[in-house]
Amino acid sequence: MKKVLLFLLVLALVVVVVVRMRYGGGDLYPDVSTTPILDSSIVEEVLAYPEPIGNVAVSASGRVFFTVHPESRPRGNKLLEFVDGASVPFPDGASQSRLFDTVLGIVVDSQNRLWTIDHGNHGLRDARLLAFDLETGELIHDDRLDESIAPPGSFLQDIQVSADGQTIVIADASFWRKQPALIVYDIGSTAARRLLEGHTSVSAENYIIRNSGRTMTYGGGIVALRGGVDGISLNNEWLYFAALSGSGIYRVTLADLRNKKIPASQLAASVERYADKPLSDGLSIDNNGALYVTDIEHNSVYIVGEDRVPRTLLQSQDIRWPDALSFGPDGWLYIADSALAEVILQPHDHIKSQGPYKIFRFRPGASGTPGQ
Repeated sequence: MKKVLLFLLVLALVVVVVVRMRYGGGDLYPDVSTTPILDSSIVEEVLAYPEPIGNVAVSASGRVFFTVHPESRPRGNKLLEFVDGASVPFPDGASQSRLFDTVLGIVVDSQNRLWTIDHGNHGLRDARLLAFDLETGELIHDDRLDESIAPPGSFLQDIQVSADGQTIVIADASFWRKQPALIVYDIGSTAARRLLEGHTSVSAENYIIRNSGRTMTYGGGIVALRGGVDGISLNNEWLYFAALSGSGIYRVTLADLRNKKIPASQLAASVERYADKPLSDGLSIDNNGALYVTDIEHNSVYIVGEDRVPRTLLQSQDIRWPDALSFGPDGWLYIADSALAEVILQPHDHIKSQGPYKIFRFRPGASGTPGQ
């Protein structure tokens, strides 16, 4: 009996060591904040909701859509629209459980279609890509991505659509599998490809996230929250992308991503490190080519202009975890605040007690494409 207990103890220690080597450890990230360019008083609250908010997308007409963050394990509605001061299920309440499992990423494209990506509980179930016609509310695209595109351990969560409405790019942060990638999806043919899997540009670096005075580690430091490519933003020429736990923003041309004949090595060589950044989640771009990137450690949004130098644009203690960004009409930039430090691996009672969860907006001084 003693030998069995000793064996089990040794086995448990080996498992702990292996898990910590793969998922734990890390260094604190330096604070790269600068004096905010804008005053926090310009931030407006758009809506408050009792459950944690995931992503936000705003149409050209000003319709506001948002997801409930799947890491909060929501039991009810998962995709909603803010209508006349109330958050109502979209497309309706009856179809929520049929259409959505762990939906997170959303975007409105140039053809007024709302696209959603559902990671299927980290790839343990089917990842699903849906699109709705916002004129009618009709479901017009429904595709389940197979295991070669969304394998177990994947986390498909941020989504962008090209201006011509032909190509979708999805970010796989791959928290557990540790093989992040970009997924390029052709809408017409419904063909998908995993690109740049494990490349430096999409991979997490060895940093520990701190948020609201809390270090984002679990199990006594055995596991640290560390994610690969998360924020992505797309204009006519470039895809900009960045890892949650990464120090840089990278870019690659949309043409190269679309070109099926380019060898993997050539595509990797075409990736350019564009700028430094804080540890971040959301990413967006305005019509002048300036990038907006969130700082999840310091309640901030940064701007990266032509000089490629990141500067703090806005800081507000009201924004607990700036998760996703979306331009709306009239120059508004919307911020989904997931307060993720209060959500991950927390019991429902704690998550509820930390509500409400909010979407904010401000005008950065430049306009962007609504929905993106």
